[in-house]
Amino acid sequence: MQRLALLTTILAPLVLATACAADPARDLNLLPAKMQNAPTRVRAAYQFAVANPDALKNVPCYCGCGAIGHTSNYSCYVKASQADGTPVFDEHALGCSICVDISQDVMRLSREGKSPGEIRAFIVSTYSQFGPPNQSER
Repeated sequence: MQRLALLTTILAPLVLATACAADPARDLNLLPAKMQNAPTRVRAAYQFAVANPDALKNVPCYCGCGAIGHTSNYSCYVKASQADGTPVFDEHALGCSICVDISQDVMRLSREGKSPGEIRAFIVSTYSQFGPPNQSER
């Protein structure tokens, strides 16, 4: 019983602090209706972009979207952030299977514990056949 009381004393403030420090940009319910009603793969990619921006900023896209100003796979989903951190979504990935395929691979490789460098190398080697990258080589 003392262990339970001690554990509660230690964990309760941590749980409350985490809940209070929630970042609105990470709230997956922020997706506009178009994204919420998209096919599961597409919706999951938008949700991943909101929750893991650095993972998608790390990789280029090869669909030709560099011509419209995109600078990474992340740009296919989010074009800007408002002052409060709320994302301003880009609808491009709603209709682009290459963008979504790249994001799905990043999601899978991240779950597998691959490093950002390993993930980037996989994306470059797999997708470079489809067109020029929208991001310079690092």
